[in-house]
Amino acid sequence: MKFGRNNTCWCGSGQKYKHCHTEIDEKIKLYRMKGYEVPNRTQLKTIADIHGVRESGLRNIELLDYISEFVVDGITTEELDQRIYQKTIELGGIPATLGYEGYPKSVCISINEVVCHGIPSEQIRLKNGDIVNIDVTTIYNRYYSDSSRMFCVGKVSNERKRLVEVAKECLDLGVEQVRPWGFLGDIGQVIKDHAHACGYSVVRDIGGHGVGLSIHEEPWVSHVASAGTGMLLVPGLIFTIEPMINMGSANVHTSRRDGWTVTTADGQPSAQWEKTVLVTKMGVEILAY
Repeated sequence: MKFGRNNTCWCGSGQKYKHCHTEIDEKIKLYRMKGYEVPNRTQLKTIADIHGVRESGLRNIELLDYISEFVVDGITTEELDQRIYQKTIELGGIPATLGYEGYPKSVCISINEVVCHGIPSEQIRLKNGDIVNIDVTTIYNRYYSDSSRMFCVGKVSNERKRLVEVAKECLDLGVEQVRPWGFLGDIGQVIKDHAHACGYSVVRDIGGHGVGLSIHEEPWVSHVASAGTGMLLVPGLIFTIEPMINMGSANVHTSRRDGWTVTTADGQPSAQWEKTVLVTKMGVEILAY
């Protein structure tokens, strides 16, 4: 859809188009003409959308802050799931994973060699030495946010602690690459470079994703891409960065039994942190962590 220069801008800012998004849209057009992959307008969030995801993100952050004190030796992952569910409802939200494509729980809890999508259970108890990823996705007033953190249970080996630390460093380095007119591949390049330099591998088949109006949107975010490739980063894009860093091989497999649980192929530990980020005119805003 074309906008007249004196029309109110499509983004909802209330400004005339010529004073708001004309320059950005023209720049996107130039990149497209040069053959670069660029987002379409439906992938760019309006002012109202950004506010909505930001509000959802605040609740997602609060949920991860809240659950941290309960990640202790002996607790079942089912109890953690129930606490997340109740707290989400208290905050006026909805657990986005509950019922999503048949997923049965309100949160993903992945322990040690489980890379992602670990299903909470009364039969699974955290124990001393475990490293645990808790991945929360929240719907608030129809808007989605998504983030995860790693937790160390009791006395964790130095090897596992280092893996958790490097995974966090990979995420933070990736976030630093988020800037207008950069590329998604810039994120993947720094993540894989740092992980490999530290002696670890990066999961190739699972990546970040757009988020905001639904749980998974375009673009897909590779954590092993090359700089200067992939979609152009444009103000208004919202997506997750969530590198999964393995101590051993990058290969993973998905459980045939439940269709969800992803584990490392060699049984070695994996660690992951996740943030939801917004590309701004000046750089990046972290909406959920």
